[in-house]
Amino acid sequence: MSLRYSLDEKLSPLPLALFGLQWLAVALPSLIIIGQVVATVHFPEFSEQILYLRKLSFVVGTTMLVQIVWGHRLPLVMGPASVLLVGVLASSGSSLSAIYTSIMVGGAALALVSALGMFRALQRLFTARVVAVVLLLIAFTLAPAIRDLILDIPRSGSPFGRLVFAMVLVLVLFELQQKMTPLWRSTLVVGGLVVGSLVYPLFFPHAGLSGQPSLPLFSGFWQDLTWPPSFEPGLILAFLVCYLALAVNDLGSIQSLDGMLRPGNMAGRMRKGMTITGLSGCLAGFLGVLGPVNFSLSPGVIAASGCAARRALWPAAVVMIGLAFLPGTLSVVRAVPPTVVGAILLFILSAQVAAGLMSLYSQKETVQFEHGLVVGLPVLAGTIISFMPSSVAETLPGLTRPIAGNGFVAGVLLALWLEHVVFRIKTAQ
Repeated sequence: MSLRYSLDEKLSPLPLALFGLQWLAVALPSLIIIGQVVATVHFPEFSEQILYLRKLSFVVGTTMLVQIVWGHRLPLVMGPASVLLVGVLASSGSSLSAIYTSIMVGGAALALVSALGMFRALQRLFTARVVAVVLLLIAFTLAPAIRDLILDIPRSGSPFGRLVFAMVLVLVLFELQQKMTPLWRSTLVVGGLVVGSLVYPLFFPHAGLSGQPSLPLFSGFWQDLTWPPSFEPGLILAFLVCYLALAVNDLGSIQSLDGMLRPGNMAGRMRKGMTITGLSGCLAGFLGVLGPVNFSLSPGVIAASGCAARRALWPAAVVMIGLAFLPGTLSVVRAVPPTVVGAILLFILSAQVAAGLMSLYSQKETVQFEHGLVVGLPVLAGTIISFMPSSVAETLPGLTRPIAGNGFVAGVLLALWLEHVVFRIKTAQ
């Protein structure tokens, strides 16, 4: 592939600013969407929600900068991990301290396993079918959250009207995706957020948000930290499973650039990159936010723009760090209605389902009936559990509740059991 800027090439100020803006447009939407979902679940006050987004922006920006300079040293954009979003939403019965202590422990475990070069052994557990289950479960177990965002029942107006608005927005995005060039596709999500937020009040004029409180222009965010830690064994085990899936995602994102860029020393890059991802999970848990992960969006952006220079991501990372100290700037996310957030999340997770199906079809061996069972039962069981009323989850024994009551974790464990125990001999033939 012919590239205008190679991996380690230095850019002059103008290209650096332009390509940095491009990467920022790719990175910010996931932070706003996933961060807003978690912040509104955790905190009723607007100032607390913005504080959460500021801390999340700091973690993602700092981790991306460290990865570019000392970690995998590849042009990979980062964002909050959706698999940890699933874990947090399924842990509503636990305290915030216990949830983010578990994220700290999961990050520390990933950093240790990666630094010692032990993840290759664990990677063998994740066959094409198990990876497909992981990708599908992330999408399906978030369905209740997407439903609540789109319908937005507490607000005035018609929930069905909001559902129609969301579906039309998603269909328009798919239509534009088919007609746009790869470079413009990378800005489709942020464009959908902006246009959707501007058009929404035209159809729901009385469903707007109340006036937001004034926020200081500049302030720190070192408050509401996860200290002292709170250890819940069942919850820690559940997040260890989430981090195992996160590690597979992280590894795949790093490997995705190998065939395109041939950077060399990929084993060392993967070890350093995943170690830093784990350490960033520790920092995120301490600050009380979701841990970040490397996204697999970069190859398409690089192919479209012709810029593979890792230094092009520096401005995006620095801006994200700076936003953490500017509460008033991040408060504009309050203008994004929940219905629009839900629609964009539905659009993104549709691609996640497509990736899961592609993973399933990409296997070289002949597809057998048992392979369908390895995928079908865990996805159905995980989806059913994710829709289970909280009153039912509360009747589960305390130690097993974070596992049996978490559709994603239960589904992944069931898939591993089916793949490596129940159908092990048949799938090996």
